[in-house]
Amino acid sequence: MTAEATSLLPRLVRGTAVALVALSLAGCAGQQKKELTTGSIPTLSKPVQSMNATELSQAAESIGQAYERNPKDREAGLNYANLLRMTGRNEQALAVMQQVAINHPSDREVLGAYGKAQAAAGQLEQALATISRAQTPDRPDWKLKSAEGAVLDQLGRSSEARLRYREALDLRPNEPSVLSNLGMSYLLTKDPRTAETYLKSAADQPGADSSVRQNLALAVGLQGRFQEAETIARQELTAEQAEANVAYLRSMLSQQGAWKQLAKADDGNTN
Repeated sequence: MTAEATSLLPRLVRGTAVALVALSLAGCAGQQKKELTTGSIPTLSKPVQSMNATELSQAAESIGQAYERNPKDREAGLNYANLLRMTGRNEQALAVMQQVAINHPSDREVLGAYGKAQAAAGQLEQALATISRAQTPDRPDWKLKSAEGAVLDQLGRSSEARLRYREALDLRPNEPSVLSNLGMSYLLTKDPRTAETYLKSAADQPGADSSVRQNLALAVGLQGRFQEAETIARQELTAEQAEANVAYLRSMLSQQGAWKQLAKADDGNTN
């Protein structure tokens, strides 16, 4: 592989990993906006999954006040950290989850959320250890298996990651979020055709959400089918959400020349 092609790969993988990190680390891809737990938290004016960026920020501020009143409240801490991650405040989310984990050291859900916060903040090895500690052999959790796979993919350990996804599918057959994660794993290793197979399967499952279709749109677009990709990216969204998705997709596809150069370099490599 040429030096030029080698330099292109990290940029492309970093860009593609945006979708993997943002959508997979929730344990169930695309369900970050559905993870609010019940408890002593303020009542929100609308479902979190339908909020725009401003509304999410306001929700984070409201729930943050409940957390400040009682930092030992498990639900307030989990909800606050989740909303912080959704608004890109990963370091702050990690700080919140550190405190929640101190107060609930044996709680599997807390440990899983702590691991996700570590991964979102770039602490991948620590995240892997925390998520593994949250898992129990006698009662394995498919969401933790999937989250572990996402971290392994970010560490470049794709074979191990795919094993975790398949273990998650054994526990939760045809789960769209896990199929989506598996597809994204292949996308990260420059195999959009195989990625599309898994992502199509994910999108066909009941319960598949817009994040799954966004990943599918990316895999389709990276194969040069741009109009089809944009059509997929606009499905079942408000106009505002659709435009944001298409803008993201176009940004990602602007890097597709890197894929072509890498493929050409690999084909010509005789070493």
